[in-house]
Amino acid sequence: MNICLLGNNLTNLVLANIFLSKKINVDIVSLASAPALKNTIRTIAISSENYKFLKENIQNFKNLGWPTTRIKIYSERNRSSELFEFKNKNQNNFYLLKYIEFYNLLKKNKFLKFVKYKNYSFETIKKKNYNLIINSEHNNLITKKFFFKKIERNYKSLAHTTIIDHKKINNKIAIQIFTNCGPLAFLPLSDSQTSVVFSNNSNKLINKKEFLEIINKYNHKYFVKKISNIESFGIKFSHLRNYVYKNILSFGDLIHKVHPLAGQGFNMTIRDIKSLSFILDENIKLGIDDGEIIAQKFQENNKHVNFMYGVGIDSINSFFKLDNKLKNNLSEPIFKILKGNKFLNNYATFFSN
Repeated sequence: MNICLLGNNLTNLVLANIFLSKKINVDIVSLASAPALKNTIRTIAISSENYKFLKENIQNFKNLGWPTTRIKIYSERNRSSELFEFKNKNQNNFYLLKYIEFYNLLKKNKFLKFVKYKNYSFETIKKKNYNLIINSEHNNLITKKFFFKKIERNYKSLAHTTIIDHKKINNKIAIQIFTNCGPLAFLPLSDSQTSVVFSNNSNKLINKKEFLEIINKYNHKYFVKKISNIESFGIKFSHLRNYVYKNILSFGDLIHKVHPLAGQGFNMTIRDIKSLSFILDENIKLGIDDGEIIAQKFQENNKHVNFMYGVGIDSINSFFKLDNKLKNNLSEPIFKILKGNKFLNNYATFFSN
């Protein structure tokens, strides 16, 4: 079976490594003009279930990631006592890893094959007779022609991320504070480093000094020694209306983007990868190599789930925006019920994973 992956990005590198382990021929095709990935301070939170899947399927992946045992949720009004605590009995809640370290690990596979075009169209790729074409590149002609219809909400907001170096502590608890200006997350990377993500309810860029002032206002845990550069990106909710054209399957954040407050963007992609991997295995067992059948099956299994999950995260963001306007008079009684009910408590923790 021959598969083409459109786009030299993290999603396709994960797919390529998994497909190569199944003895599937893979080409990673990209535009020659696409900028090379430079060092980035972006981090990825990966749930325990997804971490287990990657550890089983990506060589040396087990050497990446810092485990987090609990997530504590706070409100603007009450920063000293958590509204809720997510914790999984006998397992870590999630693992945090640096984007660039994961990217570089994936690129070490000596069997990866990269192909660059100045430009390419569906006709160009079609001539290669691939069974399945997976597209996660935003700016190619195929995306612009076949995958432009989407449900979209622009929050007109920016997410800002940095890494703080701090005095060494036992750093296994993540903190999310729903401030008046948007969610602020402290995500442990090691005993002496923590990633900070601030999803501001504004599209105004903030500098190091301003970000440090925000951190100091809400931070009661870390003695900050140093703050890295800041990376900022626009926040959107989007869901592609149709994932498939013939034997082309759109994938990754091309099919779904969600608010970063729940750290679920790349987790959704990993769940999609798990689903596609299972579908491929089942079809290969049956001797089916028809990419259109595989693509349609993936869409049938995952499109509605991804949409509902994305809407759910969007609703959480809307809820906390309203809650802050009401001075947290909604969240405190609701989370009190969740904390006091064992079934609801366990279900909330299961959903977060």
